[in-house]
Amino acid sequence: MRALVVGSGGREHALAWKLLQSPTISGIFCIPGNGGTATLAGCRNLALAPSDFEGIARFALVNNCALVVIGPEQPLADGITDYLTSQGLNVFGPTQSGAQIEASKAWAKALMYSAQIPTAQARVFTEAAPAIAYVESQGIPIVVKADGLAAGKGVTVAHSLETAITAIEAAFAGEFGAAGHRVVIEDYLTGQEASVLAVTDGHTIRPLLPAQDHKPIGEGDTGPNTGGMGAYAPTPVVPPSLLERIQQEILAPTLAALRQQGILYRGVLYAGLMITPTGDPKVIEFNCRFGDPETQVVLPLLKTPLADLMQACLEERLDQFPPLQWHTGTAACVVAVAGGYPGAYKRGHSITGLEQAEAAEDVCVFQAGTQRQGQQLVTHGGRVLGITALGDTIDGALAKAYDAMTYIHFDGMYYRRDIGYRIKNH
Repeated sequence: MRALVVGSGGREHALAWKLLQSPTISGIFCIPGNGGTATLAGCRNLALAPSDFEGIARFALVNNCALVVIGPEQPLADGITDYLTSQGLNVFGPTQSGAQIEASKAWAKALMYSAQIPTAQARVFTEAAPAIAYVESQGIPIVVKADGLAAGKGVTVAHSLETAITAIEAAFAGEFGAAGHRVVIEDYLTGQEASVLAVTDGHTIRPLLPAQDHKPIGEGDTGPNTGGMGAYAPTPVVPPSLLERIQQEILAPTLAALRQQGILYRGVLYAGLMITPTGDPKVIEFNCRFGDPETQVVLPLLKTPLADLMQACLEERLDQFPPLQWHTGTAACVVAVAGGYPGAYKRGHSITGLEQAEAAEDVCVFQAGTQRQGQQLVTHGGRVLGITALGDTIDGALAKAYDAMTYIHFDGMYYRRDIGYRIKNH
C-alpha cells in the first residue's frame, strides 16, 4: 500500500524512512517533505501546504493512500484528522479534540488534575499583572509556559524573578501570537527529564523505548529552549520497572480520562516527564505526536514494521498486536542548527559533507530544515540536520554521531558537544 506523511522536519524524514522498511508499504508521499525525503528511494515530495486539508485529501484519495501519518502538532490542532477522516481516509494522529492535550497546556492540566496524574501544581492567567504578582508570591525557580503551540519555544524555566517577569510580559505582548493569550505558571520540578512516546488505538496504549532529549541551546542545558538539540534511547533514567509505573500511573489513566471526555485518541501520546530524585515520574507536558528528535532515535531501534503497528492502532486491535520487537543497543542523535537559532537565522547556506557522513558505519542523517535547489542542498530552517548513530552503548553511539558530524559543514553551523552528558550524572 501507499502511505502519505504530512510534515517537513527530521521527524517526518525518519517516519518516511521507517515506513519504507515495512513490507506492506510500496511507496511514500511527503507533504511538503524536505531535501532528505526528496532523495529517499521510494519517496516523493509534494508542494502542498500541511494546512491545505482539501488538497491533501484529494491527492490521497486519487493516489489510493491507505495510510496518512501526521507529523507536526499544528495541523492536528487545526483538525486535519477530522477532515481527512470525514473524506474516508485512514489517519494516524488524534482528532482536534484529542490534540488539545498539546495545543492547550491549561486544558491538559485540567485533564491531569481530573485523572490524578502526577504533575506540577500550576495556575492559569489571562493577564500579566496577576501572573507577575503570583510569581512574586511563589518565588523562584518557577516555570512560565505560553498556553498554546509555540514550536517548542514557549516555555521559560526562570531562575530569577526578572527572567520570569520578562517571559510573562513577552507572552502577553504577543511574542507567541495567540498561543500566549493565556499563560500557565508551574512549580519547578527537579530531577532527570525523559520522553516516553506511546502508541494507542484509543483503548490500549503501549509505550515505545524511553528517550532523553536536550532542549536548551547551550551546553550544560543552558540558554533558551529549542525544539530539541539531540536525544538518545533507551535511557537508563527509565528502567523497565519505572516504565511499567509510567504505563499504570500516567499513560493508562490519561487515555481513560480522554475517553471519559468522549475522545477516541488514536496515534501517539508523548509524555514529557521529570523523574524526581526519589524516582517518581511526573508529567511536564503531553504532546499529541511523535517527538522530534526522539523519533530519530526510537524508530531506528524498532524491529516491528511501523506500518503494521499504525494499522493496528487505526483498526482498534492494538490489544491483539504481538509484543514490540527492538534491536539491541542504543541510538543517539545530534542536531546541527543554523547560527542564531532559536532566534533569527538565515536560510540558503549550502550544505556539504553529507555523503561522507552517511557512508560511516551505523550512521543515518535525518534532514530537517533543508531544501533542494537543483543539485545543491541548502539550509531552510532552524534545526537543519539530525545525525543519528547506532552503537552497543550510549557512549559508542554518540562517538559515531560526533565523528560523522565532522564531515558536515554549512555557514553558521552549531551543535551541542555534550549530548548524553546527563547520563554521566545519573
